[in-house]
Amino acid sequence: MNNEKVRVSLGDNNLLVSPIGMGCMGMSEFYGIADDKQSISTLHKAYELGVNHFDTADCYGNGHNERLLAKAIKTFNRDKIVIATKCGIERRTEDPSYLEINNTPEYIKKCCEDSLKRLDLDYIDLFYLHRVNPNTPIEVSMQALSELVHAGKIRNIGLSEVSAKTIAKANAIHPITAVQSEYSLWSREVEKDVLPICKSLNIGFVAFSPLGNGFLSGKIKSLNNLEDNDIRKALPRFRTENIAHNLLIVKTIEDMAKQKNCTPAQIALGWVLARGDNITTIPGMKSIAHLEENLNTIYVRLSPAELEQLSKMIPIGFASGMRMPESFERFAGH
Repeated sequence: MNNEKVRVSLGDNNLLVSPIGMGCMGMSEFYGIADDKQSISTLHKAYELGVNHFDTADCYGNGHNERLLAKAIKTFNRDKIVIATKCGIERRTEDPSYLEINNTPEYIKKCCEDSLKRLDLDYIDLFYLHRVNPNTPIEVSMQALSELVHAGKIRNIGLSEVSAKTIAKANAIHPITAVQSEYSLWSREVEKDVLPICKSLNIGFVAFSPLGNGFLSGKIKSLNNLEDNDIRKALPRFRTENIAHNLLIVKTIEDMAKQKNCTPAQIALGWVLARGDNITTIPGMKSIAHLEENLNTIYVRLSPAELEQLSKMIPIGFASGMRMPESFERFAGH
């Protein structure tokens, strides 16, 4: 099975990416113990199976994720892969609790140089502003990103977890190629205004957590099997008071998966991919087994009636609990 011929075009630059890309964050932290050897094997297998879109960020593992990806892609054909990374979330190795948003031009340019070194690349295909700090006008940040494009250090500009208003302002300074945000059957808020403006401005949309942090795969029924350092233990939707209700979402997906003779994860991913021809996904896949399961989604065909059934049974706002910890809410939607 090879996904190489299946591509989604993002933005006006015709950036072609696999509909299911690699979300690399979990290979460094947040989802249990990291295993570099297993991660590199999974990345190599992804490339072999036609995945060309690899998504990372400078803050994942405080640089570890970019260095890990650099090791994995050394044998890849550079012209056939799209490397996406991000800047704007400032962390400090000496203070693990420090977490701030820095969108100043000086910081953006420093992050770009540091990422190029860690990734061992001459240019970055897609460079995101990871989060927006409302204290720095988006026009100021975009000017710095535009200068990086003209300098040849980055090829395309992206924004993450932003409002439609910010997208419009940013795109007026320099064309945005992609907007990245959480989108799944239990996180549909972007349908209200973000997806429509992306469509109208020909901006690609990259859905992270399309499987609801793994919950929509049906493999998590409680927190008992999660490791102590798994971030999902801190996510509101996984809390005891919310999980029973949210398992109703999983039951709906599982019922359709049985009818279609596929896995719940393939139903959940297929639904997201069917929401628009400018939409791609970057689920976290730490193992080859999960990688192959997700990539086989391309063989699952959901009819318009089935897509509508899922949308009606799991409407916007149906999930119980906020999608991120209360302390993180200040970092999204600006």
